[in-house]
Amino acid sequence: MPGEAVTLQLGHYASCVGAHWWGLQAAALRSPAEAAELRAAALLRAGPGPGGREAHTPRLLALELKGAVGALRPGGAEAPVAWDGEVAAYLERDAGSRTGAAAAEEGARPGAPAPAPAPRGPAAGSAWSDYLRLPLHPKSLYVIRQYLHDGECGCLEAFGQGESLLQDPGCAEEVEDRLRFYAEECDQLQGFQVLCDLHNGFSGVGAKVTELLYDEYAGKGILTWGLTPVTSNVGDSPKNLYRLMNTALGIVHLSRHSSLFCPLSLSGTLGLKPQAPVTFPYITCDASLNYHSSAILAAALDTLTAPYRLCSSPGSMMHLAETLNFSGRKVVAAWASVPFPARHGYSLADTLCAYQQDVPWKLLSSCPEQKASRCFAQSVVLRGVRKEGRRSPPGQQPASPLHACESSEQVLQRYLHTVFPGAFSTSHVLQQPCNTRPPYPQFFSPLLSREGFLLDRPPGSSSAAVESIPVLTALQSSPVLHTLLYGLYKDLRRLNPRRWASFFSAGVEHGDFQEDLEELRTLSQCYETGLGADESEDEADSD
Repeated sequence: MPGEAVTLQLGHYASCVGAHWWGLQAAALRSPAEAAELRAAALLRAGPGPGGREAHTPRLLALELKGAVGALRPGGAEAPVAWDGEVAAYLERDAGSRTGAAAAEEGARPGAPAPAPAPRGPAAGSAWSDYLRLPLHPKSLYVIRQYLHDGECGCLEAFGQGESLLQDPGCAEEVEDRLRFYAEECDQLQGFQVLCDLHNGFSGVGAKVTELLYDEYAGKGILTWGLTPVTSNVGDSPKNLYRLMNTALGIVHLSRHSSLFCPLSLSGTLGLKPQAPVTFPYITCDASLNYHSSAILAAALDTLTAPYRLCSSPGSMMHLAETLNFSGRKVVAAWASVPFPARHGYSLADTLCAYQQDVPWKLLSSCPEQKASRCFAQSVVLRGVRKEGRRSPPGQQPASPLHACESSEQVLQRYLHTVFPGAFSTSHVLQQPCNTRPPYPQFFSPLLSREGFLLDRPPGSSSAAVESIPVLTALQSSPVLHTLLYGLYKDLRRLNPRRWASFFSAGVEHGDFQEDLEELRTLSQCYETGLGADESEDEADSD
């Protein structure tokens, strides 16, 4: 077995994604043990709970700002627990106020979609603690009191502010002690999963945290996910330019000290030019709601991380990273199909034959999608489909080369080799679906069955809640990342640093900023293929 991982959540949006992710783990714990293909122990710690029953808590350190946490519960509808430490200060609301906040957030937004069926209970709460369904260990939550979550001032809005926090001896020592607690209780620590806000000052916090992990836990995997919500900031507004600078510095520093770094967002762009958010054909999602967008990213994240959590595989975080990060390509792009468009009663070969030109997934790394199917290496996971043998009767000609395969694993692997010729592809097929029972949002199309499979027509009566879905994901080292990274470099190169003295006064030196900018350009060049002259054309356009 590859061992256990410690998870860090750095920032509010990272905690929104994390809350949904822990909800998926809680749902998996309720599944029959014999059906589990993913090891709960890879992410969760077990211990005695109320009434002597076994309880599971995330092996988690979450850094949040004052006023961002809301009310914490152990899961289910039980009364709040009296937690130790900072958590106790945030047991603020009872069940009635939690449900009221949920209705207020959904109802206050004009044009908000009306998913069918509607979320039940406190599922659509405005704080991530409203949909957290696992109890937290007292050492899990560390509230940074120097900054506020909301407000016109006192917010953690610049990269340099985040770096300075971890340079404070008291804060650094507290983080190190809590990390050491989780690391030392692991039987075999395989590494760290870092979920980090990329758009605000937490990118600076993440830079220092990953540097700490790199120095203190040599040889362990560090997989970092740079998370960005969908925002309305556009153009040259101060917030948008701060976001751009935080994002670029975050990518450079986080990738420098991580085994693998992946930007993850429903936002159509990380640059200055506005783009429409990512949409999925069988989900009615209000991407501006953190509750909605973080749920989709959590389903993708739970599937992307499956290779080092499998019961049947010795694969580790470092093994996954090393299959993708060769030639200096430590940044990867994420793709996902949520849900994967499988029809009940159809084989995997039947489904994939309908997508010979374009894989039915969407890019979740804020890059312009490219039609050409090119990548250097990829790790693909398909879950929630039956494992099946060869469908063609003996002596009968298979309907396609995919139908001639002996197993679902072979079908997927052959499909990938066809669509991505020359790429190094690893793949896994799991029967265990992604559980979507509440508090996961019920924003699915009525064309989905209870198991998330496509129906020919909507049911005559009101549709039942979608309890699980099949999901297809990929982590790719791909040329599309040149477009993302070089685009950020171009946007930043056009800025006049003197106009944004407040950003640099928070702790970033002009000389260091320019060096990071060149490192971003160098990183982008790792993904060039020589098939286009984008960079030289861009240089000419700017002259």
